[in-house]
Amino acid sequence: MSHDTLPRPRPVKSGDRPAGPPPAGRRRRHWTRRANPVAGLGSILWLVVVIIPIYAMLSASLTSQDKALTGNPLSPPTDPTLDNYNTVLNSGFGHLLANTVIVAVAVVGIVLALCVPLAYVAVRTRNRWSGLAFRLFLLGVAIPAQAVVVPLYLLIAKLDLYDSLLAVILPTAAFAMPVSVLVLVGTLRDVSEELYEAMALDGASPQRMLFQLAVPMAKGGISTVVIYSALQAWNGFLFPLIFTQSDGPRVLTLGLFNYVSQFGVNIPALLASVVLSGIPIFAVYLVARRALVGGLMGVGGK
Repeated sequence: MSHDTLPRPRPVKSGDRPAGPPPAGRRRRHWTRRANPVAGLGSILWLVVVIIPIYAMLSASLTSQDKALTGNPLSPPTDPTLDNYNTVLNSGFGHLLANTVIVAVAVVGIVLALCVPLAYVAVRTRNRWSGLAFRLFLLGVAIPAQAVVVPLYLLIAKLDLYDSLLAVILPTAAFAMPVSVLVLVGTLRDVSEELYEAMALDGASPQRMLFQLAVPMAKGGISTVVIYSALQAWNGFLFPLIFTQSDGPRVLTLGLFNYVSQFGVNIPALLASVVLSGIPIFAVYLVARRALVGGLMGVGGK
């Protein structure tokens, strides 16, 4: 047979895969993707633990007052009614919701206005005094609000802020700042030093580097701080209870007392109020939950 009649080898294309077993690295990656039944079972159990109280709360909020304490609390309501929600909406719920929104927005604004520059200075200033100030500032994480409520009460009374929304806003923002600074410092430490040097060579001032570089690069941490401080303000109970008295500055957490009397508790209306007050902040959490988890994972920094 001549060389002209021999079959010519087919050229190998880029998409063709060589025959034989896959590389060891690929086999290892496939091994790591196997199902984990233990983790799946644990997730299902945790989901059940979370879902059952929510279901019981929703079911009881649709039950009449005379049937609230009878029967199985996990059984669906035999005669569901929306009267409890009507009672809540007609009992000043809009006023309580407006006050709570004002407190949450004000707390978020104060925390962002103060914590973003503080975290930037803590990251960019390289001296021992800056590190010492940062560590002293973080001592606020270890101080519970209950330990300083009496001095705060005296201070607010001296400033003539008692029984106002400011008496709730300022302490809530102060106690949300240590964790917020910690999150933002961990996020800003991940910004490359070369980017700061490039802007410095272009003649950028520290203020310009803060607003044009640090803030855009720290969107995940800022989102985390927004959600965290908003949750602290929305669910706060101690400061509204101690620092307010009249119905004017009352917020949602204090509004739950409207359904508690000397002779009993309107359980269905109370749970209906809890459901309505939790919907707004739960919607915010669903929208920004990825940013919250990502920001908390980056607290440690480099």
